Amino acid sequence: MDNHPKKDFLSLNLRDLPYFRSLLRATESRFYLDLELPAPTLDVGCGDGHFASVTFDRPIEVGLDPWRAPLLEAKRYGGYRWLLQAEGGRIPFPEGYFASAFSNSVLEHIPDVQAVLHEVARVLQPGAPFYFCVPNPNFTRYLSLARAFERLRLPALAEAYRRLFNRISRHHHCDPPEVWQERLEQAGFELRRWFHYFSPQALAALEWGHYFGLPALVTKRLFGRWVVLRHPWNTSWIYPLLEGHVRQPLHEHGAYTFYITAKRT
Repeated sequence: MDNHPKKDFLSLNLRDLPYFRSLLRATESRFYLDLELPAPTLDVGCGDGHFASVTFDRPIEVGLDPWRAPLLEAKRYGGYRWLLQAEGGRIPFPEGYFASAFSNSVLEHIPDVQAVLHEVARVLQPGAPFYFCVPNPNFTRYLSLARAFERLRLPALAEAYRRLFNRISRHHHCDPPEVWQERLEQAGFELRRWFHYFSPQALAALEWGHYFGLPALVTKRLFGRWVVLRHPWNTSWIYPLLEGHVRQPLHEHGAYTFYITAKRT
């Protein structure tokens, strides 16, 4: 994971995002450096476009999202040639149009994810790669407050907290690889490789960031951005605390899983 030391994804994310979002996105950006992404490329669930603008050295051909407000932000970042408001289950492109696709931390939020996988397969060329990442069962299993409640012999409270945090995170799917493999095969994909990342310690940083990051939510509502002061000194104190998680992201108990797939030929 240290083959590209010159691109500091953590610093690039900390300029614009709360620290816990920066930690996760910087970790995921590094995975794409060693992956082929032939054009034209589809981003399924591009959101505000910040991830693509930081991660890739070229504009992505199409960014797709069902919500208008994030697309307006994505236009400002300039990471796409074309932004399109549409549902992932109804992609307005002909069969076999795209040579690659990715979906970064999106599919877990979609109730009918199977329909989206079928539609992505339809618009991909045979053999085209499709990359995505999603949380797995370790996401709730290793939440620090839930584990603290268990140590206090309060299992009901631990499970209630897990359900609450999952709801706050808007997760519909935190499934293991075998579940995703079945979905992918049904949609016409071949699962080539997967790996867990984001250790329990990194997850704790993300978990507590939801609480410590509440002031950033206020600035987002008031000023339209998470970080008002983009000066390096504003984030220099947190950088050393996060860097190790980004540089060594893989973990057997990682809370997220990255999938490398391709449409069957």
